[in-house]
Amino acid sequence: MPHYIKVSQTASTNTYLSRLAATLPGGTVIYTPSQTAGRGQKGNSWESEDGKNLTFSHLLKRPPVKARDQFYLSEAAALAVVEALTAEAGDGFSVKWPNDVYWQDKKVCGMLLENSLDGSDIATCIVGIGINVNQERFLSDAPNPVSLINITGHERDLMALLKRVCSRIEQLVDSLGDDTARRDLHERYMAALYRNDGQLHPWEDGEGHHFMGSVAGIAPDGTLTLQHQDGTRHDYLFKQVKHIINNTVL
Repeated sequence: MPHYIKVSQTASTNTYLSRLAATLPGGTVIYTPSQTAGRGQKGNSWESEDGKNLTFSHLLKRPPVKARDQFYLSEAAALAVVEALTAEAGDGFSVKWPNDVYWQDKKVCGMLLENSLDGSDIATCIVGIGINVNQERFLSDAPNPVSLINITGHERDLMALLKRVCSRIEQLVDSLGDDTARRDLHERYMAALYRNDGQLHPWEDGEGHHFMGSVAGIAPDGTLTLQHQDGTRHDYLFKQVKHIINNTVL
């Protein structure tokens, strides 16, 4: 059962929670209406208007997966958000590998998972999530943000949505000790994956080369396998390959 702690303002909920993680129980959620320096994958920033969106971090302790299979935690968090947003605003949500949540071709949620290891086990996982909810205008140079109010025209109760997402994260993570549940989770993640439709789509690799490819699979450590147009398959780690969407690399 998640336990919620509100912080009036902080630079980053992930940083705040990481400092206290040793003293807090698993399931603790730190949330704030004012995050001044939210962090994303590989140092990216996250824009959030005060009081309008969800910016929070969820502490998982000793989750039932080994370090080599840590991507199941990312799948669980992403699916929890997709399910919650679908319940709020209908269809059109997907997961852009590894764990951004999109509505159509626009980004509604970003997340950053940070793990501390104990040998082959995961001691703690901090799941940092930002969801655009009631913010109508975005001022940063982010190319494709969208919020729930942009999608539906209606404001949402932030606390109700926070509890829906975090409760679902706990449920999905708790199920990961069962092999059948893991397989089901992965299948649902793949079904929710952005542009995983068997068609060729444009990509850019880490050296700036553009190519056409389709998703061939994702390993338990998060490695993405793409089948290129010439039939060859190539593996990519985070940030080694990016989508090209409307002529923009994302």
